[in-house]
Amino acid sequence: MSETGGPDVTQELRLPWDDDPEDLYEHAPCGYLTTLPDGTIVRVNETFLVWTGYARADLIGHRRFRDLLTPGDQIYHETHYAPLLSMQGEVHEIALEVVREDGRRLPTLVNSVMERGPGHAPRLIRTMVFNATERRSYERELLTARRTAEDSERRVQVLQQIVADLAAAPTEAEVAEAVLRAPEPAFEAASSSIYVVDLERDQLVAVASTDPTTGNWDDMPRSSGRAVAQVARRGDLHVIGSVAEAEQHFPDLAESMRRSGRNTVVLLPLTTGPADEHYGVAVLGVLAFSFREERTLSDGELRVIRLLGQQAGQALDRARLYDAARRREERAVFLAETSGALDEEHRLLQRARRLVELVVPEIADWAAVRLQVGPAGLLEDAGGPPPDAGLLAERVAEAVEAAAPVFAVDGDGLGCTILPLTVRGRVLGTLALRMAPDRRDAAAERLFLADLADRAGLALENARLYEQERAIARTLQRSLLAADVPGGDPRFAVETYYQAAAQDLEVGGDWFDAFLITSNKLAVVVGDVVGRGIDAATTMGQLRSAIRALASAEHGPARLLEQLDRFCERVDSARMATVVYAEVDLLSSELSYACAGHLPPLLHEPAGSPQYLLQARSAPLGSRAGDRRRTEHRVRLSAGSRLLLYTDGLVERRTRPIDRGFEILAREYARRGDAPLKGLTGGLADTMVGRDHADDVCLLCLTLGTEERLERSIGADPLQIALLRADLRGWLIGHSVDTDCVNAVLLACSEAVANAIEHGYRDDPFGVVDVAATVSADAVEVRVTDRGSWRGPGTDLVRGRGLQLIEDSMDEVFFDRGEGTTVTMRRHREGASDD
Repeated sequence: MSETGGPDVTQELRLPWDDDPEDLYEHAPCGYLTTLPDGTIVRVNETFLVWTGYARADLIGHRRFRDLLTPGDQIYHETHYAPLLSMQGEVHEIALEVVREDGRRLPTLVNSVMERGPGHAPRLIRTMVFNATERRSYERELLTARRTAEDSERRVQVLQQIVADLAAAPTEAEVAEAVLRAPEPAFEAASSSIYVVDLERDQLVAVASTDPTTGNWDDMPRSSGRAVAQVARRGDLHVIGSVAEAEQHFPDLAESMRRSGRNTVVLLPLTTGPADEHYGVAVLGVLAFSFREERTLSDGELRVIRLLGQQAGQALDRARLYDAARRREERAVFLAETSGALDEEHRLLQRARRLVELVVPEIADWAAVRLQVGPAGLLEDAGGPPPDAGLLAERVAEAVEAAAPVFAVDGDGLGCTILPLTVRGRVLGTLALRMAPDRRDAAAERLFLADLADRAGLALENARLYEQERAIARTLQRSLLAADVPGGDPRFAVETYYQAAAQDLEVGGDWFDAFLITSNKLAVVVGDVVGRGIDAATTMGQLRSAIRALASAEHGPARLLEQLDRFCERVDSARMATVVYAEVDLLSSELSYACAGHLPPLLHEPAGSPQYLLQARSAPLGSRAGDRRRTEHRVRLSAGSRLLLYTDGLVERRTRPIDRGFEILAREYARRGDAPLKGLTGGLADTMVGRDHADDVCLLCLTLGTEERLERSIGADPLQIALLRADLRGWLIGHSVDTDCVNAVLLACSEAVANAIEHGYRDDPFGVVDVAATVSADAVEVRVTDRGSWRGPGTDLVRGRGLQLIEDSMDEVFFDRGEGTTVTMRRHREGASDD
């Protein structure tokens, strides 16, 4: 005892019993080995022998420590364990696997210490071996749990991304694409396919697949016995773990799995939420995905799969609502735009054609409009190849007879829908469409087509009524215009033209007239009555009759306008009408004219440029303001002069000053100075206003006298030959050329011009042919000149039927080849000398 009364720690403590050091070594809780530096075992304890099953005699002196290790650990012993031990003198907690006597492996942790003798030479290696079996099992469990957690986290991340993709996908097609991509990253699936439910047709529609060869990937009835259809009806998840399992329940799926090499298939219903005990679950589609190997899905994976089905179903439902709303909006916009576009066309044929153009390819790949009214059997179609004509005719007749649409006729091979175009119970015609069926809302599509048919029918009926009223108006208009313009007199020729406003149903107030006051005095007039409609037409007729009644050889244009002013006092609707009136003395070639508020006449004499006659101007008829005096002006005209009278529709435009209109008219009139009179006024109107104009256009062109020399230039167009013939005939008759000579000259000239167009300008549609004709006391000479190239076979001037006709018709024919070709032809007049 110590001085303080406590135990003396300096003394060795003794237990009640003594420990045997050898026993402690042999039965220690770890294995002990003593080896020589080369690894030969020289001592081993009982614990190690019990763990490994070896006998002590089998190890000591016969085996090295590394011989007890697995092949991999033997390599590790040589490359890492032994070098570290040699350099450091000790190693700690080296994980090695010892092979037991029965061949099983024992996980261990090894600590080794090298003892060195004199001179630090290795003498012994003492090794402590710990049994790591429990630790290894624990580590495996931890690793498995970690991997499970990582897989779960990865699936959750994938699911979150899929949910985000579904939220960003507005349409059904985009939702289907996002769902289709989900199984591969989430579950390492080999392929997937998606079907959506078409409630209208009670079908499952195959939408998309990453590998269509995985099964019968096509549409199917929802009542089908196939696996996908059964899942769609029942609404529960199916996992088919093997081909053998599939053969018991889904033979069609088993065959598909064998053919594609798949061993596990998951059939996931796409629902709007969890099943309800009373109403079940709404299935909008089925997602099928498969694995190459047999796969056992964990509870966590199944939960994620079911959640994917609900999320995808909700996104699909939302997308369908969005698609339906978008489709309704698109259809509404289409109907509005169609109505507006049809209103822009005013003729029945144009509206029918425009309707077909709007429908194809916007909503159909082929369409046709057949009218029961208007042009008989009118059929306007466009798009791809039309259906069979016989079947189409049968379905059209069926739709017309029933006055109801004929829908979904795919079964008989027609593949289109016939819509009757009905207005007030009357079928105007039919609209046939070939279009893809709307899987999402066929009922809404039918309503859309019915609305389209109603609008199209009303538009076509309005066009028909427009054309009917327009025809009545045009008939009345032309009946009021002068139909007995004098002709056949070689001293003058009159060409007239009237073009009504393109979109106006009412009769206009523009008019023209030409008549002989006496046998030697010609009157021409163009006027414009204020307003439109029946009142304007009546006033026009009254003015025309009044002018014919008041015109006389004794009174000139000024006196006639004064009498018309008094006429306006009795006919108030004639007030403010404009008139240009002219009289021509056919003996003296003197022109006298007066303008009452009208646009100035345009005179073109053969030797000059067109000039506006700006004298003798006064206010419109019946005007009570300004200078009421009427004046007239006289001009002597040379033979061949042309006088143009016209109304304001020819030159006035809202987009330009009227002076610019006068300039354009003068230029175009001068350009046609050598053109035949026939067609001159119509050509001017086409150039100045075209066919789509907002005002009436009225023209009268007077050619006075017979030109001493006829000179004309025509384009390289065979249609121009007829106009030239008419002009040349009048000119020859005006020079009193006998009939036989006239006919011969016309035939020869026509052939020469035709040859020049055909051969000289065969590659130049803008070529010009010049024709000059003179008449002497004994002969008529005609010269036809072109500046083309008569090259190539069949163009030899001394051969051909045309040349033979020319030579037979004319007495003398000469050819001159220079930069072009000139044909000079001469025909003797009747009674002239042949010398």
